[in-house]
Amino acid sequence: MGKKELDYVSDTIRSTFVSSNGEYINKLEQHVEKFTRSSRAVATVNGTSALHACLYLSGVRRNDLVITQALTFVATCNAIRLAGAEPILLDVSLNGLGLCSRSLEEYLEEYAYLEGQTCRHKLTKQCIKAVVPMHTFGHPVDLDEILRICEKWCINLIEDAAESLGSFYKERHTGTYSQFSAMSFNGNKIITTGGGGMILCDSVENGDLARHVTTTSKQSHDFEFFHDQFGFNYRMPNLNAALGCAQIEKIEFYIESKRKIANEYENVCLKTDFQFIKEPSYARSNYWINGVVCENRISRDLFIRECLDSDILVRPVWQLMHTLPMYKDALKGDLSTSEWLVDRIVNLPSTPILEGRYG
Repeated sequence: MGKKELDYVSDTIRSTFVSSNGEYINKLEQHVEKFTRSSRAVATVNGTSALHACLYLSGVRRNDLVITQALTFVATCNAIRLAGAEPILLDVSLNGLGLCSRSLEEYLEEYAYLEGQTCRHKLTKQCIKAVVPMHTFGHPVDLDEILRICEKWCINLIEDAAESLGSFYKERHTGTYSQFSAMSFNGNKIITTGGGGMILCDSVENGDLARHVTTTSKQSHDFEFFHDQFGFNYRMPNLNAALGCAQIEKIEFYIESKRKIANEYENVCLKTDFQFIKEPSYARSNYWINGVVCENRISRDLFIRECLDSDILVRPVWQLMHTLPMYKDALKGDLSTSEWLVDRIVNLPSTPILEGRYG
């Protein structure tokens, strides 16, 4: 946090527009639109609300199925459950740690069928409405292949880009390959609004719809309260957006700092038995969180313990979703790669030490 963050937040307080109206909300949306080259960006209270809204806007409803990866942060599955749907958990690729396109295609070939333009599960007859790949640690998934499969099976693609602001798949920013995608500005992300998220939309029309639905679907009027459809109270407060405006002005510096740290870790790992987790060849990653792959779970736990004993904060990757009590009965495919990785990944300190921080 620098002086500009303090100035912008103080300006918001002085203006008294600290809630869901104010110029900083619009400014942050415009910053994100320009940086990602998306048609429209809509600010929300957090990343989970952004993803939940993306699911709703994509037509996901109660009793639908949504495909995602087992190796993800729990918010991905929680948003699916909030939409009334159930997750199908599939494997990730070793190349980037995102949803494996081969796993996706093989699962659909075995368990899905098309009924007109509707994809259904052979066993449950439920509609498979969407695929939600997550750009793990900021590393983009292989979107071309996943898009091809989604089109073949008439399934909506929704990118969980919570961790990937500043990451590019080929020449385009993550989150711009689907009608709707979700980003997060939580306190641990590459930039923060304290708590907050963003919906990226592929058209101005979809952006208008996203903004309408996330502001309780209230029609504009001088004094009447009329809501024309179901909606959510998900608008980001102006106070948070002010913080985000100061942060995003430094986004290029943050990304280069992250990539420098990653390069240093990679060079160190060349002299060790640790395998550094690199960006895929088709992508440019923000390296939001750096990680290494250890030889086995024993060496992973020993490494974690030695680091923690030395006051170095490291952590294992998230537990796989099907091992959590609320998702233990979820439909799933072969998860051998995910199960191999969860025993071996350690995330490393990844935040640059910046000069001139306030206080």
